[in-house]
Amino acid sequence: MPAPAFPPISPWRRLRRLLGAAWRDPGQFAVRHFPRECPICGYQGLFISVGRPPRWDARCLACGSRERHRLTHLWRTEGGGDRLAGKRILHFAPEKFLMRQMRGNPLYETADLFQKGVTHRLDITALPFADGTYDVVMAHHVLEHIDDDRRAMAELFRVVKPGGFGVFSVPLNGTRRETYENPAVTDAAGRMAHFSAPDHRRMYGLDFADRLASVGFAPEVFRLPQDQEVRFGLLGYEWITIARKG
Repeated sequence: MPAPAFPPISPWRRLRRLLGAAWRDPGQFAVRHFPRECPICGYQGLFISVGRPPRWDARCLACGSRERHRLTHLWRTEGGGDRLAGKRILHFAPEKFLMRQMRGNPLYETADLFQKGVTHRLDITALPFADGTYDVVMAHHVLEHIDDDRRAMAELFRVVKPGGFGVFSVPLNGTRRETYENPAVTDAAGRMAHFSAPDHRRMYGLDFADRLASVGFAPEVFRLPQDQEVRFGLLGYEWITIARKG
C-alpha cells in the first residue's frame, strides 16, 4: 500500500466528525459495518456516510476522503511514485480535499464557472488557454453537468500537451452500453428521476470512453480488484478514466 499522504486529525476532531455523522444519519450505526482502510492517511476502522441521499461506508473518519479521492490516490501512487509530481495541472470543480493536498504547489491550478476560491472562473466549453498549456486536466463528476459535453471534452483535449493526459470520472451505469440523454427532461424533478440528480444532463454508459476517443483522447480505465474495493471503501460501480493525448 502507498505511504500515507495526509496527516491524521486529532482524536477530538475525529469524535466531532463521528458525532456529526450520527446526528445527520443515525441509521448508519444501526448495523455492524466492515472495517475499512484509507490509503491516503493510513486510518483503519469505521467509515461514515456522506451525500444526499447518504452513502454508508463512504467517508474516511480521519482525513475525510470519499471513494473517488481514494481511488484517484491509488492510481496516482501506484508503484510507489507520484504520477502528478512536476506536472502543470488544471483541476475543474476541485474538491476541497484535493485542494488541501495540493496547497502550496505552484503547478496546480483550479477552475470553475461558479465555485469560489478557484484560480480561474471560466466555462469548460470555451477555455481561454493556448493549445497544449497543461500536462494534466482533472474533472471528477463534472461532465454530466455540461449541456455540450463533447465540446467540453474537445476543449480539454486541446489544452493538454502532447504526451499529457486527463483524469476523469462520471456517474456511469455499467449495465448500459449507450449514454442516456433526453433533451425533453429539463426540470429538476425530471432530471432527478432520469439522471439521479437535479442538475445532471445525462447518465453515462460504457460509451463514455468512446466519447473521449471521438475528440482524440486514448482512454483507459483504472479500477481495482473487488477485494481491494472492499478494503479501501471504494464503489464497486465507479472507476476513473485516464485519457492520454498522443
